[in-house]
Order: sequence, then structure tokens, then C-alpha cells
Amino acid sequence: MTAVIDRPAPSRGPRRPGRFAAPPRPVWEEPPSKAGSAAKGTVIVLACLAVLVPLWIIVVTSLSSKETITEAGGLVIFPKDITFVAYQELLSGGQVTRAALVSVGVTVTGTLFSMVVSVLCAYGLSRPGSVGHRLILMTLMVTMFFGAGLIPTYLLVQTLGLTDTYLALILPGAVSVFNILVLRGFFMGISSELVDSARIDGAGDWRILWQIVLPLSRAVVAVITLFYAVGYWSAWFNASIYLTDQQMMPLQNVLIQLVQKQEIPVGLNMAVRAGDLSGTAIQMAVMVLALLPVAVLSPFVQKHFKKGMLTGAVKG
Repeated sequence: MTAVIDRPAPSRGPRRPGRFAAPPRPVWEEPPSKAGSAAKGTVIVLACLAVLVPLWIIVVTSLSSKETITEAGGLVIFPKDITFVAYQELLSGGQVTRAALVSVGVTVTGTLFSMVVSVLCAYGLSRPGSVGHRLILMTLMVTMFFGAGLIPTYLLVQTLGLTDTYLALILPGAVSVFNILVLRGFFMGISSELVDSARIDGAGDWRILWQIVLPLSRAVVAVITLFYAVGYWSAWFNASIYLTDQQMMPLQNVLIQLVQKQEIPVGLNMAVRAGDLSGTAIQMAVMVLALLPVAVLSPFVQKHFKKGMLTGAVKG
């Protein structure tokens, strides 16, 4: 009988990951420690407080009476004697009411016009073989880095007869090349099979754009619409150089007159002089009116931001 002696296997050193083993994850992908999680939470809380506390002070001050504002020394932190007199006076007529209507009209009209032009331009540039595709695309991209300047732009607006008109608040900044490129990238990411099948069924470009491309691009269209709307609502520079009639000024310019120049809008001078209103409450109330549309619309479009800005822009 032959005895079999088991010998230990020779040592081959430390084990190495196999061919199909997952590579080690980088440090930033590892789960955070308790101290790291606490630090992140603290930073987030501080950032939220840095945004919410000033907003809270503005809203509370706008709702405070003149006596409360005087007692607090200008800005109110803790609400007391809540009153809506400032908002009632602002919205009862006068320059502020008219300025708010002007801002709403310019924002709605300008956003609609900008979206129509941007969508049509982006769709045309996203179709391979379109006439002048490369030349138009390069021309648009050049304008992102080189501008005509303020004086030539003003002379052009003046020559076209747009000064002291609402078109001067829309046309000079109606189209953003960045927004067109984002829309183009999204349109190019749509499956070409859908477009080809629609063409086989006899659909033209207008029908393809309206019934196929736009329904599949709701996310990016919502984001770009919000970009344009916020831009028009917050714009003040064009009105300051192209408009001379105070009755045509939008809400942002009235806010500048209130905060920087300390000028009380027309229709409120008597109330302030009589002591019924505080100038600080009026300033804060106008700020709230200027912030309200953006604060209301942003949460409804927030869910589209990630998809709208990344889909079609990131390849691979």
C-alpha cells in the first residue's frame, strides 16, 4: 500500500483580483463617515438658513405696520401687528400696478417669441443635411464669444425706431445661443427611427416637430421656457437705456427706484407723507412681488431640470 502525503500548496503571494473582478472604487464613492454626514448636514442647514432668513425678514417687514417697523429699527424679524396695507396700496393702482402689468406682458410675450424662434432654429440645426447647417451653427457660436457692444446695439435699436417701445425690452435679447444649443442637443438625441417612420407615413417637418419632437422634449422645453421667463422678468437694463417714459417702466426698474434712489412710486407719496405707510414696508412689498412669480413657478419645473439639462448633452 502506498501512502499519500498531502503537501501544502506553494505560496503564490497575495491574491490579485481576477480578470472580471470589479476595480476598487474611488474614495469619493465610498459611504461617508458619521462625521462627514454630520458636516454635510450642517452645511446644508446653514445654506438653507442663509437663503430663508433674509426672505423671512423681507416678508415679515412687508406685512408689518409703521409702528412695528419703527420699534424694530427698520427690519422686523418677529411678526407683530400683521397688516396688508402695503400690498393693498401697491395693487390699488398707480405706478407699481402698471409696472407689474408691464412686466407680466413683456415676460409672456417675450418668452413665447423666444421659444418659437429657439425651437425652430434648434430643430433645423438638428436635422442632418439641412441647408446652411454648418455655416449657421458656426455663426451662432461666434456670437457667444464676440458681441457688438453697447453703443452699436443702442444705435441699431434707435435706428429701427424701437426706443420708447416695448419691443426694445424683447428683441435685443430675444434669442440665447446657449438655449438653442441645449435644445439642439436634445433633439439630436431623439431616435431617428421615429422620424424616419413618420416620414414614410407622409408626415412633413412641421408635423414631425409638433407631434413627435416636442412631446418627447417636454423636459428641456420646460427648462428653457423657465430660463427665458426668469430672464425677461428680472431684466432691467434694457428699460433703463431704451425707455424714457416712467409709465412704461417694468417692475424691476420701479424696485431700483425704491431701493437705490429712495423714490416713492407715483400714487403712494400722499400715503407715506400722511404717515399711513412706511417706506421700508413698501420697499419690502415690492421685493416680494418681484420674487413671487419665480418662487411659485420654480418648484413645478424643478423636476425637469436634471433630465432637461443632461439628456442629449451627455453622450456615452
